[in-house]
Amino acid sequence: MFTPSQADVRQFFCSIYAKGQEGQPLEALETLASQWIAEHTEYHADFSDIDTALLTMYDVDAGKTNPFLHLSMHLSISEQCSIDQPRGIRQAVESLAARRGSLHDAHHDAMDCLGQMVWESQRAGKPPDGAAYLACVQRKATHD
Repeated sequence: MFTPSQADVRQFFCSIYAKGQEGQPLEALETLASQWIAEHTEYHADFSDIDTALLTMYDVDAGKTNPFLHLSMHLSISEQCSIDQPRGIRQAVESLAARRGSLHDAHHDAMDCLGQMVWESQRAGKPPDGAAYLACVQRKATHD
């Protein structure tokens, strides 16, 4: 399994942002990431300075969202949907997108479920519960 460091993730997104600004060609994963970067103009300043990005600590208690974690979750959900893992997630996210009228908003709703699953897994010291994650996204697709 690929386990990038915090610095690796930040360098990845900053390099994609820089390539996009310079009009350089992108690889497939970079293209997907650049699409999510484009959806999040509020984070562009965070991606424009690699040195600052490597040093910045994002404190959710202070109301500062971590843009690198946020976009990593977008990529995770995109990948989960592309391979339909856990089985049924693609249909659940598509249903949620139709209900919300936006794939972007559907991803944000799914992120709540993904974050909850990771938190519960870490807290319990157990593997992530893909079935609970899927059920959460499916609930969001059918209920407010």
